[in-house]
Amino acid sequence: MHILITGGAGFLGSHLAKRLLKENHKVTVIDNFLTGSISNLPKDPDLTVIDKDVCDISYHSLHGLRKINQIYHLASPASPNHHSPLSYHALPMETMMVNTTGTLRMLELAEIHKAKFLFTSTSEVYGDPLVHPQTEDYNGNVSTTGPRSVYDEAKRFGETLTAYHWRDRGLDARIVRIFNTFGPQMSGADMRMIINFIQQALRNDDITIFGDGTQTRSLCYVDDTIDGIIRLMNKDQTKGEVVNIGSTEEHTVTEYAHMVKKITGSSSTIVYKESLPTHDPKQRKADITKAKRLLDWSPTTPLEEGLSKTVEYVQVVLKK
Repeated sequence: MHILITGGAGFLGSHLAKRLLKENHKVTVIDNFLTGSISNLPKDPDLTVIDKDVCDISYHSLHGLRKINQIYHLASPASPNHHSPLSYHALPMETMMVNTTGTLRMLELAEIHKAKFLFTSTSEVYGDPLVHPQTEDYNGNVSTTGPRSVYDEAKRFGETLTAYHWRDRGLDARIVRIFNTFGPQMSGADMRMIINFIQQALRNDDITIFGDGTQTRSLCYVDDTIDGIIRLMNKDQTKGEVVNIGSTEEHTVTEYAHMVKKITGSSSTIVYKESLPTHDPKQRKADITKAKRLLDWSPTTPLEEGLSKTVEYVQVVLKK
């Protein structure tokens, strides 16, 4: 098959591209490299890379591209860290546009090619949830005007666009809501929790936690997340489905800091510096009942194993 991945040079997109190439598919990546890196992608004769903003994509701009069988729309800044130059706070307009206008462009392309379509949404659509764990039918506790809304609400509208296309236009489309994912090839510059903790621990710097550290997260290793995404695209009768993909193993942020400190053998001190950012969720855990039933999927990588692999990756990067 010929498969198109938007944001294919990013953390998740590059893992997806490598997996699909190993399965002998032809892969085309569209990425403007705003947050992704060409170094994340392998040199492969079956890989085509197009340096372009998906918001500027049209059928005519891709004239001559072979028939597309599947489109995975992953393009978007995703880091919530206010201090990161790659976060959606630093790139608010780009984040809103890629998840709205960019999503519409990809849906139109899918229609033209009669391709299957998958929109990568996020657990952030649940906001700071009042229901725990979060099921797909929970509508969320969200703000349309808060600082996180440039990401949360853009993803929610991307979902609306996708649902319109499967409901009213008959497109073979589905939505995955991805919960916190970690693993090799995470960019240190996007400063997400685990990558931040690992870098600080390896340097024996203070491990910094926002708030009192009692807020919870459930971390899924990247290989498991990618497996879930691919299953959702390829399983029969998933048109019009919305599915959570994430881990059900929940820990506090402080517990994660101690895990990283133990695995790295670090002498770092864990410090609590600032209050929680506005609307930062206090609890986050996926209900994956639907993924188990529909996709026969659940995470298989033990948390400690995933953390160890990520530490090994960061150690190599820091040596360069």
